[in-house]
Amino acid sequence: MRTVRAWLTVAVVAIGVAFLTGGCMREPESKQPDSGEVQPFLTIATGGASGPYDLIGGALAKVYHNQLGYKTAVRSSDGSVENVHLLESGKADVAFAMSDAASFAMGGLESFQASGPAVHVKAIAGLYLNYVQIVTRKDRDIHTVYDLKGKRVGVGAPDSGVEVNARMILNEHGITYNDLQPEYLSYAEAIEQLKNNAIDAAFVTSGLPNSAVLDLQVSHDVVIVPILPADIEKLTKRFAFFEKAQIPPGIYQNDKAVPTVAIRNILLVRSDMGEEQVYQLTKTFFANLDALQAAHEAAKQIDRQTAGKELVVPLHPGAARYYAELARPQGQTP
Repeated sequence: MRTVRAWLTVAVVAIGVAFLTGGCMREPESKQPDSGEVQPFLTIATGGASGPYDLIGGALAKVYHNQLGYKTAVRSSDGSVENVHLLESGKADVAFAMSDAASFAMGGLESFQASGPAVHVKAIAGLYLNYVQIVTRKDRDIHTVYDLKGKRVGVGAPDSGVEVNARMILNEHGITYNDLQPEYLSYAEAIEQLKNNAIDAAFVTSGLPNSAVLDLQVSHDVVIVPILPADIEKLTKRFAFFEKAQIPPGIYQNDKAVPTVAIRNILLVRSDMGEEQVYQLTKTFFANLDALQAAHEAAKQIDRQTAGKELVVPLHPGAARYYAELARPQGQTP
């Protein structure tokens, strides 16, 4: 009798959890579809818990569950590099990544030298810009990137796009990790370390605003370190994925716009998913932009008219079909 009661208790709890989560889970096991079938499970790889990837990815998981009937799961990660590896290994189906990491993945460069070029990854859409935000406290007296020499600097989590572009930006300023004390920290970890005086500055490359930086300015005077125009010019000429950008006044505690560089985010998908399946994923993504924008205002930058253009990763045929239909005059059939 006790065994029956225990079994019933577990069953009731499981049903309650499923009801409360609306079919969305965290940290799933990988689910592989049978050949030729649309898989009922969809795992979305995002990023750190305080970043836009995770917030927008969580909203997208609910959209795919409610609109298309998937059992969706959100897998938090250290970011772009890890997300590409998750796609390559079949442990994720959809993933967020920055263009620099995605570009290196396609060429087997930087963090992908050991694993080689990514061969199971295609693009669904170009998204919003990630702004390089070099965050410090006013009492640290850091005014340019060059002032980071000799300092304790959060350079991003291991296997993250943040760490990849932090290294590139530092190198372009003639600074290597030997010239400072690098700390491999996520957004939340870096901000906590800034609060506790454990580090002097941190690279936070994300959409605007970043909630972790907003949290820091509640208790401390925050400074966003500018990248000087001459150095921005060098970065954008050397790396096609860097764009000139500015952090607008008032995003944080900045009275003036802060010059920096930005990198476009991409929504990626496994290349072995079927054309019809990815077409529906792409179409549903854009049909529910309002839900994604409600999750984080960075999603307001997503433009369906340009989302399929100038990407560093080729479009999946299903996504390409969506953009072809979008470009077709209304009422015209193929």
